[in-house]
Amino acid sequence: MSSKEKLLLFILSCINFTHIVDFMIMMPLGPQLMQIFDISPRHFGFIVSAYGISAGISGFLAAFFVDNYDRKKVVLFAYIGFVMGTFACAFAPTHQFLIIARVIAGTFGGLIGAQVMSIVADTFDYQRRATAMGFITTAFSVASVVGIPAGLFLAARFGWHTPFLVVACLGLVVIFLIVKYVPPIDKHLKNRQEKQSPFDAITNITKNPNQLRALWLSATIMLGHFSIIPYISPTLVANVGFSEKNIFLIYLVGGLLTIFSAPMVGKLADKKGKYPIFVIFAILSLIPIYLITNMFSGAVWAVLFVAGIFFIFSNGRMIPTQAMISNVVTPQQRGSFMAINSSLQLFAQAIAANIGGFIIHKTASGYIENYNWVGYFAITMILISIFIARTVKPIAQPNVSKESAVNVS
Repeated sequence: MSSKEKLLLFILSCINFTHIVDFMIMMPLGPQLMQIFDISPRHFGFIVSAYGISAGISGFLAAFFVDNYDRKKVVLFAYIGFVMGTFACAFAPTHQFLIIARVIAGTFGGLIGAQVMSIVADTFDYQRRATAMGFITTAFSVASVVGIPAGLFLAARFGWHTPFLVVACLGLVVIFLIVKYVPPIDKHLKNRQEKQSPFDAITNITKNPNQLRALWLSATIMLGHFSIIPYISPTLVANVGFSEKNIFLIYLVGGLLTIFSAPMVGKLADKKGKYPIFVIFAILSLIPIYLITNMFSGAVWAVLFVAGIFFIFSNGRMIPTQAMISNVVTPQQRGSFMAINSSLQLFAQAIAANIGGFIIHKTASGYIENYNWVGYFAITMILISIFIARTVKPIAQPNVSKESAVNVS
């Protein structure tokens, strides 16, 4: 991998890092925000969901136009809007204003993830793509290790506005890096015969069973993953006596482990094949899913061990999946397809969270019942995804390593 390719991946990772911290920090700030604004959990839920819903809608609408533009310009436009929305969060005086600010951040943030993955797919050929995506996913790990604990510390010390202000200021630095060091990414424009109709993205997908299966795979994995994620912390605290003060340790340990595991999984997937590595990690991920949803001990070491392998196996499952999904379309359609995929993931996450919330039940004593059934649902979804992934076939692509889309070789 050349130095220019490494620089590009570093900048894309910085984009992901700030984007992920902004999204993740809201949930642990819940108790503080509910007290400051004197709002109920339901109203706090509106604040959290405002980002996801607006991101899902904007991601879907983006599919109608993103492939008509240089990917650098699209990601720069989206990131500037995201930073503006994050600044708005930092200065929100009321919870109503905060909802509006989250909608702004989500509207632009919904474009970012798909475009980052499109840039990686356009830049690295299929044989090297999982390695590159493994590098990109370390942004989530660093966000867990550094971003969330640091954000919670700043919020406790200086107020809840501070994490958003810091993320927005870091965003200004990232904007400079994008402008200065990311070259034009427009090969997909040069190689096509004519400008796409806004509706071509949808019609291309509906006529292509392979692309539909890729979207089905993406949604199924999200249904399994996010049906249990929102309820891990509340269940650990309520059911097994895990201290609320130690919740950050879950992110810290899981993030540290995936910083090392993600690049290795990416290289392994490129060497041994995306589907075989996906199957291995999908099956392995069933172990911590079962353990988390059937925890009987609140001992710190036990919780952190289970959380650690959950992070490693779940993250390992996603890296080859992203590589497979990115290769079912041509570069000329990739931006639109990945935007729709990102939108579908966000909606699937919202549906999954509601499925989990429908299954579990909180008793008068505070105990959370039926979380084990949420685990069985998640296990079923992951098993189904293994069979769907087998039907997703990569298509022939230009050799971008020799004819780079961004001239980074």
